[in-house]
Amino acid sequence: MIDLDLDRPRTSTSADVTLVSRGVTVTASVVLATAEVVVVGPSAGGLEWLAGAVTANDPAELYWIGGTEEWTLAGTVLEVEDGETPRWHIAVSGPAERSQRRKAVRGRVQLPVLIPWAGALMTGTTVDLSEGGMRALMDGWGVPPEPSTAATATLTLDDLTVELHGEIVWTAARGPRWLMAMKFMNVPEHVGDALRRRVFQALRDERAAASD
Repeated sequence: MIDLDLDRPRTSTSADVTLVSRGVTVTASVVLATAEVVVVGPSAGGLEWLAGAVTANDPAELYWIGGTEEWTLAGTVLEVEDGETPRWHIAVSGPAERSQRRKAVRGRVQLPVLIPWAGALMTGTTVDLSEGGMRALMDGWGVPPEPSTAATATLTLDDLTVELHGEIVWTAARGPRWLMAMKFMNVPEHVGDALRRRVFQALRDERAAASD
């Protein structure tokens, strides 16, 4: 028996969608969830959806946070709605399972961020965050950094300022603003704990807002 509160992601919450045969994972916002179909659209800053790299019948996996655990559900892309606001209809069946994926939990968190670049400091705001990395919308200039470029990001977590080292994964220019993905490396334990707490706080707030 399917329990929609436990076995499906809640509407308006965040989920990861992995296109299994393509090796691509995108961040999504859940538009609708029933026992048979989960409909998802791009979350804030989800530029990777513009690539159009999904077609009907593609196998897919959904990942989302329920309580303090990550859950997963396998399915198949049933329908793709293109346009300004794309939607993917994913056919699913059966109960969800606890995720076995070894991946840091990510949440939509907006925090001030500074990244040194081209002799000055880029300023911006995170779009989503985990202890393993972030996406951030930055006020860029000049030539965007190439993938694998070493980078340092300074984040303000409430009353704590942390400096994180890693590398740029990709950059998508949006006029004068850049959406950047950065992978963190060698994160100190106490910083990882602080990031994890902030992410779970955001996920709890998101679930509470969705239930109002």
